[in-house]
Amino acid sequence: MGNYKNFDLVVYFIAQGVAHATKEQLQKDLDFFKHHMRLDKVYLEPYRDGVFATEEQLRLCKEVFEANGIRTEGGITTSMPDPAGAEKKQRMFNTFCYNDEYMLTTLQKVCELNAKVFDAFILDDFYFTNCTCDTCRKERDLYNTAHGITDGSWQAYRTHRMYEVSEQYVIAPAKKINPNCKITIKFPNWMESYQETGYDPLSQKEIFDLIYTGTETRDPVNTDQHLPRYLSFSLMRYLEAMAPGRNGGGWFDPFDCKSLDYYLEQAYLTAFAKPREMMMFCFQALVNTVNVPALGFMLDKLDALLDNLGTPVGIPCYIPNASQGEDNVQDYLGMHGFPITPTPWFPEDAPTLLLTESSAYDTNIVDKLEAYLTNGHKAIVTSGFVKATLNRGLMRITSLRDRGRVATVRDFAAEASLFWNRWERDYGAKPVTVPVLEFRNNATWGAICKGIAEEEAYTILARDTYGKGQMYTLVIPESFSDIKHYPNLILNRMRKEFAVSGIYLEGDPMMGLFVYDNDAFVLYPYVDADTRDSDVFVHIEGAKALKIPGTDRTIEPLYTRNGEAVFCLRASVGKFACYKVVR
Repeated sequence: MGNYKNFDLVVYFIAQGVAHATKEQLQKDLDFFKHHMRLDKVYLEPYRDGVFATEEQLRLCKEVFEANGIRTEGGITTSMPDPAGAEKKQRMFNTFCYNDEYMLTTLQKVCELNAKVFDAFILDDFYFTNCTCDTCRKERDLYNTAHGITDGSWQAYRTHRMYEVSEQYVIAPAKKINPNCKITIKFPNWMESYQETGYDPLSQKEIFDLIYTGTETRDPVNTDQHLPRYLSFSLMRYLEAMAPGRNGGGWFDPFDCKSLDYYLEQAYLTAFAKPREMMMFCFQALVNTVNVPALGFMLDKLDALLDNLGTPVGIPCYIPNASQGEDNVQDYLGMHGFPITPTPWFPEDAPTLLLTESSAYDTNIVDKLEAYLTNGHKAIVTSGFVKATLNRGLMRITSLRDRGRVATVRDFAAEASLFWNRWERDYGAKPVTVPVLEFRNNATWGAICKGIAEEEAYTILARDTYGKGQMYTLVIPESFSDIKHYPNLILNRMRKEFAVSGIYLEGDPMMGLFVYDNDAFVLYPYVDADTRDSDVFVHIEGAKALKIPGTDRTIEPLYTRNGEAVFCLRASVGKFACYKVVR
């Protein structure tokens, strides 16, 4: 690493800045960054949205940064207004039409310039297409006919076309100019939509030297993407699993963040995922803003935190490449103390796994689940997974059935831990609408957690035994964000099934738990209108005490029962804290 021990700090510099830079102003702006943080590298972009900077300007910027001890690499953003005199094409965000010769020629020229000036460059996450012009529709239909696709969909054609374009117009021309040039493809934060617009990590990772992760989550409500902030952590881990050792870093920005805390949280969660680089987008949007001094102050704290963290671990959530269904539900759970690490591969050796409706994209998923359970493992499945697979063989594992009903509940109950046939009850913060999964009594135990409406109760957490293993079904509210409106009683009982390294928490919603393979964990209460400073009770199997790294302080358990120690920890909103388990 460079100026920080645990990551390189890098910044992206867009083409409009390159095209108009002067040495004097660039040095002045760079001095602002240098006053607050320690940059290792800059990505200099010669092209974006119709602006094509000259080689002279590109080299001018390169010279200034390198004179300040900052490494340089190239970049490109594939967006372009309709060329003058050309037929207009409807393209969201001006993304390229990859059947347009002018646009393809421009792409090749930019890649050749990058390879001439730099030994590496990155493709910004506009490297996709949504063009539906006459030529694109014709090519789609020809491809679909040749491959027996009869539904008129775009996914197969666009992923095929972008693979072709990558080889022919990006990689081959760049490598011809500079055989040592390394090319990185950055994948956006919207994983559930990759293939619809031409991205395909599974195939593209094979032809690009590196991949990169978009960790921008911004404001989860007042934007068009609606991404739970846990995604800033989970997508990093998913793409690291997709291409181990070749996920270059995480990229976040200040846009659509309704508070400074939201901007900083993107950096925190990216760092919790252990990236090789922390990428700030972009130089022009950050210069002379409060974001830079605030982030610079926190980067040293994050670096010190990462000194104490091993590799992130969690309950693996199987999300096959190109899958859809219950989009981002794993991240909604992750917002509330469920330590989840998504993976594109079925984790057959993991002691516990999570399956969502996306997992059902795997045509052999029920057979894999059956073998997994038979071998003595524990599977946690969502209600969406159950509904998607009941008619594909899941009935041999569970008596749960979906009749298409929903119920709205606010009164909840969970099995009491100390008394037979008794219940603890609590009310949620607001009514929650849940799917009704019927079950056969004493074939499936559906009363671990339940929602109550008048004189009827509906399962919220159910258990089936199968072979040597167990399957737990987690009922997800119709609105995924309503998970936070389950009362703590219900959340705590669910979290227990998500114990990682023997660690789980009891406490309020909006509480992040991040677990690592060196007996360290991080607590982080998200900044939210309803989040408050609170006590958190952390259960740890086999623990004798907790240490706070960097101090001499040791925390003793409140009590230990059946080998499980319980610790009371104070959690402050927007502040992360690390603990090491003493066993």
